[in-house]
Amino acid sequence: MSDLVPLTGEPLALDLVNTRPHTPDGPGDLVATVEGLRVWLGLQADRLAGALPEGGEASLTDDDLAAAVTAVREVREHAAVAIDQARRGLRPPGDALSGLNRAQRAAPAVRALAWDGAAVTAVPRRDGPPGARLAAVLAEAVAELLTDPAVTTVRECAADDCVMLFLPAHPRRRWCSARGAATGPASPGTTGVTAPPTRLYRERNWREVEIAPEVVMTNVRIESANLDRFHSAGP
Repeated sequence: MSDLVPLTGEPLALDLVNTRPHTPDGPGDLVATVEGLRVWLGLQADRLAGALPEGGEASLTDDDLAAAVTAVREVREHAAVAIDQARRGLRPPGDALSGLNRAQRAAPAVRALAWDGAAVTAVPRRDGPPGARLAAVLAEAVAELLTDPAVTTVRECAADDCVMLFLPAHPRRRWCSARGAATGPASPGTTGVTAPPTRLYRERNWREVEIAPEVVMTNVRIESANLDRFHSAGP
């Protein structure tokens, strides 16, 4: 399962929940290890201001990441439960909301002011161990989605073997990836989607992640735009 890399490009909260895909071998967990979390953080680096080392700060060590794995997975569990209820218009469990609140309080953001030679800048900064900072950023992303009215439009992929969530830009969208849209609904005598998303991760994204993580982000965004055009052109 180490060769699986999650599709990204949805709101950060959904990208986090989507690190638990279904695979041919059963449920997966793409941030359960130091290496898995490192890959995911690399894909999300531009959305984790204040959580990852910047400038002259030391890089995260394996020990830092090992501690962060637990914190990230805890936030993910609270996020999954809360989002599942909120997208159905139901009240999220109090325990899930409390857990997200605790994560945010553990490393609150401060807008650190500085002079860059031409103007005053304000950059998010957080105190605390890396795991707490990362959990706080992710919990805030979940809070943003939960309080957005669009949360009720979050959908689960229509493929039978997929549990990925997405926020559709077009109401016709039914799949988490363009490959699902390309195969379309089941025809008589077929099983429908022929290539599960986990296969898409392995076959198309892994080499690109190793070479240049930003390529994957670009491809996913293009794919999402093409997917929306696919549905808008439908009957």
